Amino acid sequence: MNDTNYSELLNNLLPAFGETLEMCGIALLLAVVLGTPLGVLSYITSKQSICQNRVVNLFVGFIINVIMSTPFVILLVLLLPFTRFVVGTSIGPEAASVPLGIVAIAFYARLVEGNLHAIDKGVIEASLAMGATWFRIVTNVLLPGAFSGMIRGLTVLAVTLVGYSAMAGIVGGGGVGDLAIRFGYYRYQTDIMIITVLLLIGLVQIIQTIGEKASRKVQK
Repeated sequence: MNDTNYSELLNNLLPAFGETLEMCGIALLLAVVLGTPLGVLSYITSKQSICQNRVVNLFVGFIINVIMSTPFVILLVLLLPFTRFVVGTSIGPEAASVPLGIVAIAFYARLVEGNLHAIDKGVIEASLAMGATWFRIVTNVLLPGAFSGMIRGLTVLAVTLVGYSAMAGIVGGGGVGDLAIRFGYYRYQTDIMIITVLLLIGLVQIIQTIGEKASRKVQK
């Protein structure tokens, strides 16, 4: 590979990282804003929970399972019409944020639900005995009790989204994945592929470190 190609790579690297962070950031925001209440809804409507409702629970669970069981590359293609409707285009980081956000919402909802199930049932029963409403139990008992685990779940989700954002490069989503495909795969330049993979590994390590420190701090 010549110097000109390396120079071109460096000129495209920073914008590509910015696109990756943009895609993952939007998806994480959607996960927190929409995935958290969806996970809470799935938990409180489950069997022997505070607002048991089999119909709602089955419906929510079905939607989450359908999204999570569909391979992301296929979901990217299936959601192209919806993506165009939402953002007006099917390429670029904003377009890739739509399927990433949908996956993130479902993924995080399941993580939130799992953390809520881990809370001691005795605490919930004591709150009910004192006359607490379901809303107060959710806001004052469930979410604070599961907060540390939810941060760990958000860290796992962030790491997963970095990998998914790389796949989004296949359909012109931009980001580091798109850079790896254009410079490494299409030009048969293995060194570029290795560089981009190492950069993604470094990004994942940074996310993991920040998430673990935040979780331990909250737990204390």
